[in-house]
Amino acid sequence: MPDAVVTPRDADVGARIRELREQQGMPARALATALGISPSAVSQIERGKLQPSVSRLIAITDALGVPLASVFDAQADVVAEVESTIGGFALQRAEHASSVRLESGVLFRRLSPGRTPGVDYFESVYPPGASAHAEKDLFRHDGYEVGTMISGELTIDFDDERVVLRAGDAISFPCSRPHRIHNTGAVDAVAQWLIVHADR
Repeated sequence: MPDAVVTPRDADVGARIRELREQQGMPARALATALGISPSAVSQIERGKLQPSVSRLIAITDALGVPLASVFDAQADVVAEVESTIGGFALQRAEHASSVRLESGVLFRRLSPGRTPGVDYFESVYPPGASAHAEKDLFRHDGYEVGTMISGELTIDFDDERVVLRAGDAISFPCSRPHRIHNTGAVDAVAQWLIVHADR
């Protein structure tokens, strides 16, 4: 009999953001100022009343100076560290995987099995019509991005061109280059991403 497929647990992204902000000793008002939004919007995100877009989530982790992987279930790091004491490696079992659901139904699933300093490794699922950025303008963030399409179709708008990615296609670019990722296809778009940070 085949093994059962384990669905990742959705992490409470708002509560995790609040926890990370408090760990950094940053008041909610200071985070709001760094993001250019109201303290009320920060409160709504942290209470789960407002789901951040992909670009907002990345802006939050950049403002807090933490990797994107930090917003996933903190327990995953603990489990991986405990299991790694056996042989000096990190291991994440399928039942401990977690994901975060963002604005437009975009789903991020952490792929790295534990802390990987300077690297964020995750899978994204963009439903049809979903976008990483709520506005039509482009955004930028810290790091260098490498992506591989697994299925479906994603469109990346840069300031001077548009690139359409399909299954098997791969792309890399500095995150400082203004861009917008969105699903212009008719089915879910699944991709795996690696974001490398030089300073983390």
